[in-house]
Parts: sequence; C-alpha cells; structure tokens
Amino acid sequence: MDHDHNFKNLILDYPRQALEFLAADEAASIDSNARIVPIRQEQLKKGLGERFRELDIPLLVEWPDGRREALLFVVEEESQAKRFNIHRLAHYCLDLAEHFETQRVVPVVVFLRGTAAPRDLVLGGDRHRYLTFDYIACELTSLRADAYRDSNNLVARLNLPNMACQNTEEKLAAFAAAVRGLQDLEADPERRLKYADFIDIYARLSSDERREYARQYPQEDEAMVGMIDR
Repeated sequence: MDHDHNFKNLILDYPRQALEFLAADEAASIDSNARIVPIRQEQLKKGLGERFRELDIPLLVEWPDGRREALLFVVEEESQAKRFNIHRLAHYCLDLAEHFETQRVVPVVVFLRGTAAPRDLVLGGDRHRYLTFDYIACELTSLRADAYRDSNNLVARLNLPNMACQNTEEKLAAFAAAVRGLQDLEADPERRLKYADFIDIYARLSSDERREYARQYPQEDEAMVGMIDR
C-alpha cells in the first residue's frame, strides 16, 4: 500500500490544516495573509553525476506583503518508524536552508506506525557540540482518537482511524467521526469521494466490525456507502 502517496495527497490538498495539526506550535504564526505553496521535491544537484535527494512534502510559507520572512516546512511521512533516517532528514533541511538562503526551516515527521527514534542528532567532540538537530515528531498511534473526534481540522478528522483506540467501540466511533468530519468540513464532492477512500483504507474494519458499524451508525454508514458507490 502506498502510504507515502496517500499522505502526500492529503497534505498537498490541505496544507494549512495539515501544518496546524502536525506542527501546531510553529503553525500558530501562520495567519490568513500567508500563502502556502509546495516546492519541488527533487532537489537541484550541484553536479550532473550526483545523486538527488527527493523530499516527501516540502512546503514554503510566505507573506506576499513582506511583513515576515518566509518559513520552510519539511514534512516527511514514515510508514514504519524503523526506516526513519535522521541523517537523511538533516541533509534535506541543510540543503533547503542553503538553497533558499534561510535558517527558518521546520522539519516535521509523521509516523504512521511505531515510535520516533532517534529524536535528535548531536555532532561534537569531547568538549563541544558543533551541530544539534531535532524535529517535530507526530506519532499518530500515540494520539487518542477521542480527543480529536469533534475537531474542526479536517486533516485531524481524516486521521482518526490512525490514532489510538482502546477497543472496538472506540474504533467504530473514530470511523464514524471521520466520516462526519468529511461530510461537514469538505464541500467538494470529488474530494469527499477521494478521502472517503482514505478513511476506509486506514480504518481496516473487519467484516464483523463493518456489520456492527452499520448497526450502530446507520446514517454515517449510508453516507460512506453513497460516497464510495459514487
């Protein structure tokens, strides 16, 4: 399953809400005057024979009126935490900082499964640290689904099936809340269809769970079936 592709689509379709959910502290400064634009994933090579580094979702936040300096977000998605490479992420951020001639770079890593490790990178000798690097880690399975069931952030609502649920009842409630969020917060019928698929993929309901869901949440089930049938 192409989890990376699914999350790239989600973040590119809803960049502002994605940053507000994944990097709330840093996103707090992004006001309505800011413009968020994706930048090229394949970074420019200094030499034609060099390997290129391809980023997941680099986003540039800029203020057209010049009131603030632009801010770069480097958003990476890791389906399996053990595959995460902090050295690679540090390279990405340093390359972007050099290319855009800025020090305003925010690395964000979304962990679909598992726990983030390592959390920082320190280079130095016996006396001094010469480089320290860390990042914002969003571990979806560490978030309680019931804390986001009524969120007005569509990215958070769509990710309810990826969050922690204690039992089947919570799992079904998370699924239903994700469907309601999609209905209430997205007016575009094409995007509703697209992200009905997203919810269904990550919920991974068994046949028994689907029957129980249809019994407990008939309205949400009817809405979901209608979107998928469409």
